Amino acid sequence: MESTRKNNRQLFLDKEFIATLALAKEGVLHPVDKLMNGAEAREVEQSGYYKGKPFPFPFIIAPAGEKNREVLTTAYQGEPLDFMVDGKIRGTIIVDEVFEVDKKKRIEQIFGTYDISNPETQMFLKRLGDIAVCGEYELQFDDVKNVKNKIADAKKLLGAKNVSAIMMNANPFHRAHERVIRITLEKCDMMVIFLLKPYKQDLLSYELRLKALEYFVDNYLPKNRVVIVPFENTYLFTSYKNAVLDAICASNLGCNKLVLGQHHSGIGAYYDQNEMKSVLDHYDDLDIDIEIITEFVYCNECKTLVSTNTCPHGGHHHIKYHAKSLLEILKAGMLPPAIFMRKDLSALLLSELFKHRFSNIGKIYDAIFPNSGLLESHDERDFYLELMRLHQTTSLT
Repeated sequence: MESTRKNNRQLFLDKEFIATLALAKEGVLHPVDKLMNGAEAREVEQSGYYKGKPFPFPFIIAPAGEKNREVLTTAYQGEPLDFMVDGKIRGTIIVDEVFEVDKKKRIEQIFGTYDISNPETQMFLKRLGDIAVCGEYELQFDDVKNVKNKIADAKKLLGAKNVSAIMMNANPFHRAHERVIRITLEKCDMMVIFLLKPYKQDLLSYELRLKALEYFVDNYLPKNRVVIVPFENTYLFTSYKNAVLDAICASNLGCNKLVLGQHHSGIGAYYDQNEMKSVLDHYDDLDIDIEIITEFVYCNECKTLVSTNTCPHGGHHHIKYHAKSLLEILKAGMLPPAIFMRKDLSALLLSELFKHRFSNIGKIYDAIFPNSGLLESHDERDFYLELMRLHQTTSLT
């Protein structure tokens, strides 16, 4: 339970900091299970390894703000400091060491460059202080533990030995996502879909993206073999090496294979003698198999969804599944064509995004669509489904 007691001095954090700390506390970042001290941070900075295992950059927290700086510069070894989040105590750390952080170097470690014109860099700089703290800590945050338990329970129920993982935003969920999921599911006992949980507002909320993905799994897949779990997509995963972190997390959460698209940020995919390579090939000691899947497009010659690696037609015949463009179509309140998204998923999203868009949906529905002749009630999702059917009627086009 959250606490409002204030017996100790406080560090003021946000939920993203707490979620990041929980990943280490629950063993998801193993062998990292604690905040690194100054010497450990410098060693990881130079080697890219921690306790003999790959880890792309130091695991530290250096919260911004004058109050935090004042507390950290006067903290003493053994002092308990409470983690305050939105006025509630969400954990406590026993100070072992505080040390200075080179903010420029920290940005370069995570983003690969110090580009203050980058919006992600600007956001991170606002949260990054110049004093880090390490020590044993306890948290009041069970989200990560619940994910671990859900995956473990599903594996036990199925007796699954071969478990594949996919990490996705599903923002929005489209036909290319479907194809990757189906191909992966054919080659494993169980699949874990880690739905990335952002810490900034977007057109499609996490809850709505989850609803759409669950709808697809429940209606179009053997759902007892697919587990959807939230993944705390914290600032750590803005790293240009985030694919390495994805692999570490998937492995520690019980998966033995990670499937990535070739355009996944942080892999730097390229071809060498017709074989796809990536920066992950430099980490051959990761405890998980990694498969990189080529891009899927709709080819207007093949008349179906194809891999760019196998389609004989040029790119000018390809319709791409560009998430930002699909979001713009949805933002405008338009129905994406069915080759991009299933019509029932489009209807689900639009009916949630534009609630009460029509003053009298039942009247409009009865006026323009065929019906059984009986009095029926219809909601906005029904309206979009019928509208899509009319879009797909070709006798007059």
